[in-house]
Amino acid sequence: MYDLFVIGAGSGGVRAARLAASQGFSVGIAESSRVGGTCVIRGCVPKKLMVYAAEFSQYFNDSKGYGWDIKDAHFDWQQMVVARNKEVDRLEEAYKKNLKNSGVEIHESFAKFKGLNEVELGNNKVIKAKHILIATGGRPKKPEFQGVQLTKSSDDIFMMKNLPEKIVIYGAGYIACEFASIFKGLGSDVTLIYRGENLLRGFDNDISSLVRQGLEEKGINVILDTVIEGVTKCSEGLSVALSDKRKLFANEVVCATGRKPNIENLGLEKLGVNLEKDAVLVDDYQRTNISNVYAIGDVTDRLNLTPVAIRDGIAFVDTVFNNKPTVPDHHLVPKAVFTKPEVGTVGLSEIEAEKKGTIFAVYKTEFKPMKNQLSGNPQKTLMKMIVEKESDKILGVHIVGDGAAEMIQIVAVAVKMGATKSDFDATCAVHPTAAEELVTLN
Repeated sequence: MYDLFVIGAGSGGVRAARLAASQGFSVGIAESSRVGGTCVIRGCVPKKLMVYAAEFSQYFNDSKGYGWDIKDAHFDWQQMVVARNKEVDRLEEAYKKNLKNSGVEIHESFAKFKGLNEVELGNNKVIKAKHILIATGGRPKKPEFQGVQLTKSSDDIFMMKNLPEKIVIYGAGYIACEFASIFKGLGSDVTLIYRGENLLRGFDNDISSLVRQGLEEKGINVILDTVIEGVTKCSEGLSVALSDKRKLFANEVVCATGRKPNIENLGLEKLGVNLEKDAVLVDDYQRTNISNVYAIGDVTDRLNLTPVAIRDGIAFVDTVFNNKPTVPDHHLVPKAVFTKPEVGTVGLSEIEAEKKGTIFAVYKTEFKPMKNQLSGNPQKTLMKMIVEKESDKILGVHIVGDGAAEMIQIVAVAVKMGATKSDFDATCAVHPTAAEELVTLN
């Protein structure tokens, strides 16, 4: 009998397994796909590599304003895919090695609950464990319309054999917007379709508006307040029927319309694990209603980010194996969207602050960064700070522009520590940088 058995070898499950095993506990982990989970195999890592690839087209174009003459720049999709997949393979092997070196036994198999302390593998082998951790993550969900089976999910993008000449992306969350930027940068004709009024729902309105502007300036066709009613095969590839009666033609249609907890066929109903909107329901300490069963990460549908899943895994080990009950901290988690323009954000948006009834001040600047003055690139940078009036405490910081993700990581430390606007004002600027605007906002 294992002390711990983990179902799912994504970032959160791997971290929990390694930590518990490194402290001398017997640990097994099951993974039916590839070790590393969504982030490493078909999510943030390979997607970020594609972001880097896509950025070069803008660099080449911008360089002309600085006296460079780059002729015959050519993108090779196949070469990028080979290089990207090689790096993913390397990371997967590193994950496996780290697990084994920590003493974790890897079962390359699907796993489901057999009983209270039992898990059944795909070969019908039954594993017993004192504690069982569900860390199966999430998976893409598709809308319902005629011909949806002809479309691809965001996961399927990483298996595309060729760069599509024309691509339609359905959705407007961070995944949809990031892939729209990627494919445009790589040379595709891109149309982004969303049923709502603006992109990036849940983000600050100024962020959403500037990202939309930036995407459109890059040549992406953004269609809002519209849904796809059907997709059919045609001589041009695929015909996309829209609710406004328009028809679009594309080589590929990608549905990036959200993700859902990956709970199918886990045997949760047999065990009687409580669910809420198809997510595993847990308490503050990540316990399910079954005393020895816990869940972390995206399968709980709380805050679906890889670093959050990792911290969930750490908190789980502290609670269960270190006699140190720990509630994972999901407060003031910074986020990034790797579009062009890039987004970094932490804390409350203006609308969220209003809903809380907070009396606050907004400090904002929007400008064309120095780098773009000679290049002719129209992309602007936005910096916005939400400050509680009474305490002067910073409630939220929002950045759009080059380097936004890198900046927000550092800013998040200060915000997490309770920094005030006066603290930022008292900090000397680094000149000339875009980041200096953060300490000169007025």
